[in-house]
Amino acid sequence: MRAAALAAFLLLAGCMGTGEVSPDRLPRFVQPTGSKPKIALVLGSGGPRGFAHIGVLKVLEDAGLHPDLIIGSSVGAMVGALYASGISARELEQMAYRIKVIEFFEVGMLGGGLSSGLMTQHYVNEHVKDRTIEQLPIAFAAAATRLSDRKLVLFNRGDTGLAVRASGASPGQFQPVKIGDETYVDGDELAPVPIHAARMLGAEVVIAVDVSAYAEDTPPGVPQDWIDKDARRAKQVKHEAPEADVLLHPNIGYYAGYTDKYRRDSIAIAEKTTREQLPKVREALARAGLRLPQSASSARMPSGDASR
Repeated sequence: MRAAALAAFLLLAGCMGTGEVSPDRLPRFVQPTGSKPKIALVLGSGGPRGFAHIGVLKVLEDAGLHPDLIIGSSVGAMVGALYASGISARELEQMAYRIKVIEFFEVGMLGGGLSSGLMTQHYVNEHVKDRTIEQLPIAFAAAATRLSDRKLVLFNRGDTGLAVRASGASPGQFQPVKIGDETYVDGDELAPVPIHAARMLGAEVVIAVDVSAYAEDTPPGVPQDWIDKDARRAKQVKHEAPEADVLLHPNIGYYAGYTDKYRRDSIAIAEKTTREQLPKVREALARAGLRLPQSASSARMPSGDASR
């Protein structure tokens, strides 16, 4: 039975198509018009470490904070797109517990090939109900690296799933993603936490979330390329950090994973960190003449809810 189910899944995965979209749905950037966003939420890269973003969203949502703009890089783009579509933080949490790694497996990976990211594209589009980025209730942008000139690009229009797929196309794990005449890879390459992008779009208050590992937690014996990648990310985040009003960096440990325990622990730790940093969030909003609803705290769920 298990073998038959796997065979059926592989057959389905092989029939999912190329992920190509019509020209009018190609991800692109259009300079926003109208009023500038008051509050921007920036969600960083990190693969499975991105489960921690959900813990942050739970606390901010409970506190009554509603961003006008969400910008994500890599897994931050995936979580950000889903949240921008109107899925609540607690709904995201339940989705995180249900998701299975095999859902993103592709036949071409059997021989050690790179993932196309196509399953990510389909997963996102399914859950945002096939809406384009401009149709999402909250303004959203996905950050990706354009290979032709190694420039950071934001996608705030077009196919949501394809934009997220490009934003998370990590070299060595995923194939580059072709959009129109250009090819893109992971936004993490240039902006693990694209804080500057939020400022460029005019955000008054920027709350950023870095889910990368702490360098001091690096255990002995890890591959040098991991150390180099962590150092590169830390340098890039440090460069943009001064532009954030609040930078949340929950310490969820060095190693990442997909086990149920890892997901629950990551969310719970991020919740705790964010709750401790709420005074800084309130101060940042106050400086901009904004404030969280006074009654919001009464709606907060008990601490540790994510760990149940």
